Amino acid sequence: MLEQSTPEFSRPHQRLPHQRWQISPQKTEVAQKLAETTNLPPLINQLLINRGIETPEQAQAFLNSGYLELPSPLDDFPDLEISLELLHKAIASQEKIAICGDYDADGMTSTALLLRSLRWLGAQVDYAIPSRMHEGYGINQRIIEEFHSEGVGLILTVDNGISAFEPIARARELGLKVIITDHHDIPQQLPPAHAILNPKLIRESSPYRGIAGVGVAYILAVSLAQKLGQAHDDILTSMLELFTLGTIADLAPLTGVNRHWVKSGLQQLPKSKLPGVQALIQMSGVQSTGKDTGNTLEKLSASPLLRVSASTLKPEDIGFRLGPRINAIGRIADPQIVIELLTTDDMGIALERAMQCEGINRQRQEMCAQIEQEAIEIVETEYLTSLQQDRVLVIVQLNWHHGVIGIVASRLVERYGVPVFIGTYEDETHIRGSARGIPEFHVFDALEYCQDLLGKFGGHKAAGGFSLPSQNLDALRSRLSKFANKCLEPQHLKPLLKIDTQANLNQIHLQFYQQLNVLEPCGIDNPDPVFWTPNVRVTEQQTVGKGHIKLTLSQTLDGLEYKIKAIAWRWRDYFPLPPRLDIAYKLRENNFNGNSTIELELLGVRLPSYSHIFFATHSLPLRTTIEYNQRQYTCGIYNNSSLPELRIGNPDGKILAVPLGNTIGLLGTNRQEATEVDVSQPQYNMIIQIALQALSELSAEL
Repeated sequence: MLEQSTPEFSRPHQRLPHQRWQISPQKTEVAQKLAETTNLPPLINQLLINRGIETPEQAQAFLNSGYLELPSPLDDFPDLEISLELLHKAIASQEKIAICGDYDADGMTSTALLLRSLRWLGAQVDYAIPSRMHEGYGINQRIIEEFHSEGVGLILTVDNGISAFEPIARARELGLKVIITDHHDIPQQLPPAHAILNPKLIRESSPYRGIAGVGVAYILAVSLAQKLGQAHDDILTSMLELFTLGTIADLAPLTGVNRHWVKSGLQQLPKSKLPGVQALIQMSGVQSTGKDTGNTLEKLSASPLLRVSASTLKPEDIGFRLGPRINAIGRIADPQIVIELLTTDDMGIALERAMQCEGINRQRQEMCAQIEQEAIEIVETEYLTSLQQDRVLVIVQLNWHHGVIGIVASRLVERYGVPVFIGTYEDETHIRGSARGIPEFHVFDALEYCQDLLGKFGGHKAAGGFSLPSQNLDALRSRLSKFANKCLEPQHLKPLLKIDTQANLNQIHLQFYQQLNVLEPCGIDNPDPVFWTPNVRVTEQQTVGKGHIKLTLSQTLDGLEYKIKAIAWRWRDYFPLPPRLDIAYKLRENNFNGNSTIELELLGVRLPSYSHIFFATHSLPLRTTIEYNQRQYTCGIYNNSSLPELRIGNPDGKILAVPLGNTIGLLGTNRQEATEVDVSQPQYNMIIQIALQALSELSAEL
């Protein structure tokens, strides 16, 4: 992979995003071979390659993921059979079952899924969710004692429990049976439950390995319904819908079985029979895609590898619309609102609960904005100069709401490019916080490294939660900095922007956007495609809404100008942008008054390399000679297709040809027999920089 940082020069008053660009290596020959199987455009085949799909067989499996053959969960989860027996006996004897859930979207959808399915199967079941504000994450001794006093015989944890050794041991002392369903990382000592279902405990090659907590609950519920002969379409569909909501909202990887099930779930959600899902979709304004798109869809569907749904949602509809409305409840309100929303069969109650979700989500947004601004001020005044040395940001403040500081942590990671541990005081002697990492930093490992300073903690590679005595704060800051300095280098301390491939504006249109549907559902480990285009012109720009920049961009190719609209979310600090930029972006469809247009969502910008600036206004070719390693070379900028091309010739007749802005060049005595090379490698990069410098000096003299 090639990492490129935003140049450090600009207009004196100009600020640009502080980023490192990582552009995937381009495999043209592999993409051409893949096209024989997929019948897809070269750009899309490159996107498949970037996702590890390089053979026809892999393409078949990915593009036809709706037809994935799965092993029986009973074969992959050793304790699943025991769990089914315990639940079967409890249902048959009408023994009380109690679910202990979690207050995030994964935990609440898991709880609702199991409540619905167990009630459908005739169980006597209730639930409890610990208080985020007063108790924190996971089953605890109070809940165990309460379940026991209520006559519960079987406890079922969802999305928690794998680290709850003492509460589970207490349950065993009281004679309660316990099934743990969880997906978080495995601690050194497992709790003494009767059965544990956790994908981290099964074989690494299992397609179930990446499921979230709601995925474990889904497998358990479906397996139980099948065991009892009650696996009817209605209950299976409702469980699939809740699985889909929870999986996407929890940022689980959309690969393997998750991709397989989520793809089906997204098609079911627009026509859901669950009143809570209907109400949530109505309140959030989500609209399903798949209106009549004419011959394009017919052509796509004609390929044996492609099947395009007529009416579906996209993961971003859940990630940015439905999920936050569910998550907001768990963050700053009572999770019972969401449980009632997702388990009621009364549309009136569902609409009331959906309206509560809407209002509470607005409160959450206001809280986040205020805390984020306060946090930025603290960082800019107290910590900014030491971030390069500390390589981690630890920030704690009074009166911040614990329910939203995790969101603020994510925004600080985006802004500063370092791992962030953010906390607030529960009282004078205790701090509770959230952590978010960067790709090279493992949050859970960092917390384990500091475990003697902490109270409770948990999480995974990208995120975690923790508590500590306030007297340990300085020691925690020092210990985390020590850990960060072991695994992070200075070049890691910029927000990382992963880019798939280069595209020109004339390649971006509605048909191309519709062809990208073959990659759906996109999400974690199967991200939305990110493109970049060099040296575009900003023809219009203005700030809109709450600090966004709306732009019109143009690119001139072969004498023709191509224009496109773009939006840069929350980029007020960078307004106005320079007149010429390299841009990195996702594609978005804008539906207005019945018309569909494709727009860009800017993720990153940087100043174009000076080669563009110097050569854009000069007639080509532009030629000179240079000396490198005591040898004479010729070099020049030539017109070639839509991009100017740098060519460097050595005394032996070999030529290195590189389109300006590209990372892949051709090396050989002629173009037909040349081989592709990655010009970011030191042996090529150095001479390219020398050549460009010489040519820029020549350009300045003309």
